[in-house]
Amino acid sequence: MVIGLTYDLRSEYLACGYSEDETAEFDRADTIDAIEDALIRLGHETRRIGNIRQLIGQLAAGDRWDLVFNIAEGLYGVGREAQVPAILDAYAIPYTFSDPLVMSLTLHKALTKRVIRDAGIPTSDFTLVEETADLAAVDFPPPFFVKPVAEGTGKGISPASIVRHKKELAAVCRKMISTYRQPVLVERYLPGREFTVGIIGSGADAVVLGTIEVHLLASAEPGVYSYVNKERCEERVQYRLVRPEDAAPVQEAEDISLCAWRVLGCRDAGRIDLRCDAQGRVQFMEVNPLAGLHPEHSDLPIICNRLGIPYVELIERIVSSAAQRIQAADQRAVGHYQCASR
Repeated sequence: MVIGLTYDLRSEYLACGYSEDETAEFDRADTIDAIEDALIRLGHETRRIGNIRQLIGQLAAGDRWDLVFNIAEGLYGVGREAQVPAILDAYAIPYTFSDPLVMSLTLHKALTKRVIRDAGIPTSDFTLVEETADLAAVDFPPPFFVKPVAEGTGKGISPASIVRHKKELAAVCRKMISTYRQPVLVERYLPGREFTVGIIGSGADAVVLGTIEVHLLASAEPGVYSYVNKERCEERVQYRLVRPEDAAPVQEAEDISLCAWRVLGCRDAGRIDLRCDAQGRVQFMEVNPLAGLHPEHSDLPIICNRLGIPYVELIERIVSSAAQRIQAADQRAVGHYQCASR
């Protein structure tokens, strides 16, 4: 296949004057190199497309691909991860990972938790706070955990996200709303074990890849898998492969994750983050349907590394899952041609 690659390269945005925080979710050049190398080793031809503006330019020039390997995060708005998939849908070009609806829903953490809660999947109490008046709806006790409602890569998360007294909550929320220009999610803080579960596949074909437990070392910011801890994970975090046969909470985490993945309609590959409450009960935190793919630094490849799964095999399984949609896209394209030629 001819596979195009869409992505947001962090160095390009930094060169344009964007800040480290604004570009935190974007990819390093060696991530793009690794994905392209894996695709070539699998026998595919690759074409580097780049970000959404570069995609639009190439589509306007008539370029097309059999499949697009999409890891573009987008820059603006709660629907930013949905922008590239929506454009590709308009051209009936298949792509890796989830569709625009899922991308928009899952980036908004409060809406995701509402769907998860309605499906009967355990998740901690929460309130969406757009302004301080909304704090009156917080009807669960401290400690609280506060984070931007639509960010990834730990943006906005630090030890200050843990609020132990309700009288301090308003100030923390005001500061975060002002900094990130979006509502914040106030949750009950979960003090227990933290798991990240990798998922491969779509719908009924989805399976759990494996699970790692996140252990913060003495050098880490305490109590939270924060942006700083993630950025400096090699020296601050220990990832331990855990198996369901070894501990009941791991089995529970994997069962919850697979159920959540299917309920939300996520595709191809990604991960679910979970944490235990004070009683040891596993709670869904959030889903990442566009998980990082740096071979050594990102959680999903870390799970593969712990399991002895080569990086090229991970990419192959993602492409194989997405390739099932190519036939459907071809049929739509024929229908569009026949309609336009009448």
